[in-house]
Amino acid sequence: MSDKIPLEIQAEIIKRIPVKSLLQFRSVSKAWKSLIDSSDFINRYSSQQQHLLVRYNHRQFFPFSERKYVSIIDDETFPHQRVSLTHPALVNMLRSHRIIGNSHGLLCLYGCYGLETRMAVVWNVSIKKAIAVVVPNVANGVYTTFVCFGVCPATNDPKIVKITDIIHWEDVESIPDSIPWQVEVFTLSTGAWRSPYHNLPRTSIQFGSSQVVVEGFCYWLATDRSIVDAGFEGYNRIISFHLTSEEFREVNLPDRLVYDGSIDYLNIANLRESLVVLEQDARENVCYVWSMKDRVSMSFTKLYTIYSSNATLLGVLEFRKNGEPLIEIEDIDDDQIDIPSLLAVYEPKSKHISNIGINGADQQEFTIFDKGKSYIARRRDEIRSLLNHIRRV
Repeated sequence: MSDKIPLEIQAEIIKRIPVKSLLQFRSVSKAWKSLIDSSDFINRYSSQQQHLLVRYNHRQFFPFSERKYVSIIDDETFPHQRVSLTHPALVNMLRSHRIIGNSHGLLCLYGCYGLETRMAVVWNVSIKKAIAVVVPNVANGVYTTFVCFGVCPATNDPKIVKITDIIHWEDVESIPDSIPWQVEVFTLSTGAWRSPYHNLPRTSIQFGSSQVVVEGFCYWLATDRSIVDAGFEGYNRIISFHLTSEEFREVNLPDRLVYDGSIDYLNIANLRESLVVLEQDARENVCYVWSMKDRVSMSFTKLYTIYSSNATLLGVLEFRKNGEPLIEIEDIDDDQIDIPSLLAVYEPKSKHISNIGINGADQQEFTIFDKGKSYIARRRDEIRSLLNHIRRV
């Protein structure tokens, strides 16, 4: 590119190219390498197209099935432009794996490796590379382990957060020297686990399985269990973890969702980099969508209600770039015993539901995530980065 073109204009052009070509551009000149590696460029960089990736089970022959990954371009052509993805060999090594998070174009899966080892695989979908991280000291018995993934907004360093929690709160008094939970954080640049030492959650907090990452914060649904007289009372909460300061905070739910009861009917999600709470009412076949206004007041407002008149609403899986929710539904008029679920788009204004064509008896499970911004690493010669890691697949 001509030296006569101002660097600012060059930056506007460069940030629109795919991430794989971007890596090659770093070797063109020192100026381009410095530009591409800068924090400002990394934070502003976005790929030309936003994609939605769908994971589902493809049943080849009973009782065996295979995990499939499909990438769908999220634009005006949605959902017609799609391509099947070949996942890395490291993903095939995991048993009973699930997606625990995605951030800046990195997808993190967590599952079993061998008989006893727990492992997380961080997969850069854009450049088809992945690395494995062994998750140590995974609890069993009366304890359970929650694992979350995100990218630190200040350093662009991927982190894995592990929380060990007691499954049944009543076991706290019966276990000598027990503590309700422990927290450990893995940082990709250091390749080490460590424990945060300040501003940890109160001991009465019990974490739930619903979690999401929104603009540098990990969020979990949780229950605050306080001893009142001789019994326990539970109050629903949201716990946040800042990936930069590594501090926990409590977020109050709307009053109607805070009462003593299970959080199983609640879920949390990311809607255009805003935290939303999904309140599922199976009896009424509806889902209420609540959005957090801002991180200062941390108050919620109800956006709209999702209702399906001709199908059973199983849940909201994710949101499109334009804000439309992707939902999982089941045909209520089908007489089959094993009714296949369908993936559809709900239009809040018109209340119209459109099947996107991923359904059938051989496709039983859907997990959707937004590819969003592509991750660009700038760690020591990128040895530990996902762009040029020593353990390539």
